[in-house]
Amino acid sequence: MIGVTLAVAVGGALGCLLRFATSNWISAHWPQHFYAATLAVNIAGCLLIGYLYGQFLLRPEVPLALRAGLIAGFLGGLTTFSSFSLDTLRLLESGQAPLAFSYLAFSVLGGLLATWAGLILTKL
Repeated sequence: MIGVTLAVAVGGALGCLLRFATSNWISAHWPQHFYAATLAVNIAGCLLIGYLYGQFLLRPEVPLALRAGLIAGFLGGLTTFSSFSLDTLRLLESGQAPLAFSYLAFSVLGGLLATWAGLILTKL
């Protein structure tokens, strides 16, 4: 378990560093489009999690430390949007469309409301 934990920690650090570098680069080149960094890492993270998930389904022998390090660690550090997208896709694939769309709506609206609430808390 130590190996898996270490893989997640290292992957997370690398994902965070890539997100930070992406944000800095985009801010330096297109400061008026600050949101582009988040959009870029979210879309890239979704592409990568879909690819990795597919590869890991085809290759169940891939060690847990590598799977966890890449998905929970690297992509978790880069973006949590990729995990959210995969969860939604898996619900749809398993025939649970109503739950998938409820999860989608609650996640987006809940995230927006929680972000707003956090902002409001700073003003108290």
